[in-house]
Amino acid sequence: MVLVGKTSKSTAFTTTMSTEKRIRTATLNRDTNETKIQLSLNLDGGALQPVTDQSNGSDEKTHAAQQSKSQQISVDTGIGFLDHMLHALAKHGGWSLHLRTRGDLHIDDHHTAEDTFIALGQAFKSALQTTAGLARFGYAYCPLDEALSRAVVDLSNRPYSVINLGTTREKIGDLSCEMLPHCLQSFAQGAGVTMHVDCLRGDNDHHRAESAFKALAVALRMATTLVVGREGEVPSTKGVLF
Repeated sequence: MVLVGKTSKSTAFTTTMSTEKRIRTATLNRDTNETKIQLSLNLDGGALQPVTDQSNGSDEKTHAAQQSKSQQISVDTGIGFLDHMLHALAKHGGWSLHLRTRGDLHIDDHHTAEDTFIALGQAFKSALQTTAGLARFGYAYCPLDEALSRAVVDLSNRPYSVINLGTTREKIGDLSCEMLPHCLQSFAQGAGVTMHVDCLRGDNDHHRAESAFKALAVALRMATTLVVGREGEVPSTKGVLF
């Protein structure tokens, strides 16, 4: 089954899901006056659906990329630390991800970072399609040296986020620290998930942010896990979520 849709702000996406073996993939092209985004996502790793002109001028030496037998990851937003966080999210979430954003960085990093995570959230929801048979809830703690973060998520179709990373610097690399929680809030809105992400302790802002993104990745991986014996069952007393 292939689903093709279009939202406002010129966001076009394609989703593929097999009824026999669930293949959770989506591609998205989001084009506004502020950003142009190309994205292909596979929630279970492995092969990616092609997007238009995947290279599109990306420099392999300046963005986050990793190839393995189970995952394909290539991220280029024009903001190095943002690429680093997206790479960590995909790697520890078990995703394959191709993502390229070109935004109005001559203004600042806001539109580029925000729109990237809105698009990623939309692609996540499109790839997921249904919560039937899934764990629905996920949680994780992830350390990075002295930093420790906790993430708790619910595939509720009730977008809500509480984010507390406790960073103190103005920027990490070229990314404004104020954009870190805003990115996660934007993902929650696009994906239709409830999530609480907190850095519990840490001295280094890079470590605080990275441990938080890793915790979120592991929590999302848990929540999207197919539960044996619950095939076709919606994990809700309402009987419907997505």
